[in-house]
Amino acid sequence: MWKFANPIKHPIPDTSWPTAVEAASAQLFQPIQIGPISIESRTWVPAMVPWRATADGFVTPDNLDWYRRFAEGQPGALVVEATGVRDIPSGPLLRIGHDRFLPGLKQLVEVVREASQGHTKLFIQIIDFLAVKRRPDQGKYFQRFLEINDRHRRALAEVTEDLSWISADEISVRDFLQNAPDAIVDRTLNERELEALRFGYRERVTDTQLSHIRDLPLVLPGIFAQAARRAREAGFDGVELHYAHAYTMAGFLSALNDRNDGYGGAREHRARLPLEVYRAVRESVGDDYVVGVRFLGDEVIAGGNRIDDAVYFGVEFAKAGMDYLSISKGGKFEDAEQPKVGQAVYPYTGQSGYECMPTTLSDERGPFGRSVPLVAAIKRAVTAAGFSTPVVATGGITTFEQAEAILQSGDADIAGLARQALADPDWFVKVKSGHGAEVRRCTYTNYCEALDQAHRQVTCKLWDRRQLDEPGVAMATDGRRRLLAPRWNITD
Repeated sequence: MWKFANPIKHPIPDTSWPTAVEAASAQLFQPIQIGPISIESRTWVPAMVPWRATADGFVTPDNLDWYRRFAEGQPGALVVEATGVRDIPSGPLLRIGHDRFLPGLKQLVEVVREASQGHTKLFIQIIDFLAVKRRPDQGKYFQRFLEINDRHRRALAEVTEDLSWISADEISVRDFLQNAPDAIVDRTLNERELEALRFGYRERVTDTQLSHIRDLPLVLPGIFAQAARRAREAGFDGVELHYAHAYTMAGFLSALNDRNDGYGGAREHRARLPLEVYRAVRESVGDDYVVGVRFLGDEVIAGGNRIDDAVYFGVEFAKAGMDYLSISKGGKFEDAEQPKVGQAVYPYTGQSGYECMPTTLSDERGPFGRSVPLVAAIKRAVTAAGFSTPVVATGGITTFEQAEAILQSGDADIAGLARQALADPDWFVKVKSGHGAEVRRCTYTNYCEALDQAHRQVTCKLWDRRQLDEPGVAMATDGRRRLLAPRWNITD
């Protein structure tokens, strides 16, 4: 994981918690309208992937337990993990690309309704992603994956000063490159080939030489629209379009998108497909259903989007009719660390990944509320453009005072707590009832993120080894960790 050159260790902030009376009058616990519905408080659990679905993308009992546990804390809104819109293999991640997934998703909705006693609205985040392959063994790459052509032969002839390579057979070229020193490999392969060798093959939205990439603008609006239709049929209160981080729709929004077919280049062209997807979704679900979006305030990569791009997109999304804007930061493939052989590149290991999930080892600014200035800039621009679209702030929000200050200042309309909610799913009900002192406070070490990177069931170090002898406790597949936070026993 990326670190600052001279990191400063920041303590989690001291805080005082409100009484129940003080909480009742706080803006954090006031209702807010999101499109056609109202949520009871301005508290929000953003989407987190727990790695609990089946290998075929179906809801499991562990999924139900996971969302039940968050619902028991009664946040204003809970967003279900990134859920694939296409009916393609995606590992143990939820999918919504076919009607066969509906029974499990309906059950998930019912579980949240019951566990929250109807206090929590439930949204589902829907996502598309392109192919990402594991980093190959060098021998396998040169023998099986690299497509040898005359460019490689000419490069070898030049770098070795041996013209016989120009007419060499394919087997000889493969055998030589497999055992060649890095200096020769670096001068023989192009940038994308070197990436495929050392990081694993990864598709981009700009790979328009591939027909399925070229045709994405033709197929994605309908695919997202059908996924949203299923979400409504399953009973979710709304859908969140995932336009953030390292995935397809974020790729279209990115300043790195230089497609020349009207879907890349200038901002208005990069926003074209995201807006077309939104319009198809809206047509599918109607005006009386929540459709929100999660996108980046800053890509934090060389040549990527900055806050001026995000402000432009935020205003365009609000103008189009999106019901809320949820802001994230970073989390890109472009600056990710090199994976080990046999593993896939993980988009939260570079500086952009740090900015997405900052830790207490930070710079002078520290990790808490680090993205709020970006959120505030988008909020101001949306308001100035004449829209009242609610804006959700996320990223290192941990205390009542911090969340309330963000709302009181007008920097955002809703406070999203992800890692803090994972550390203590009861944060919301504890604070609202005057029991804030009993909150289990996240220490922002990213233990949970490391589990996610390894595609292991996500838990929190603050509770996953506690009370293991509790009757009926569900254990992780490694047999050493409980899967859910212990339930809160209210003291008075």
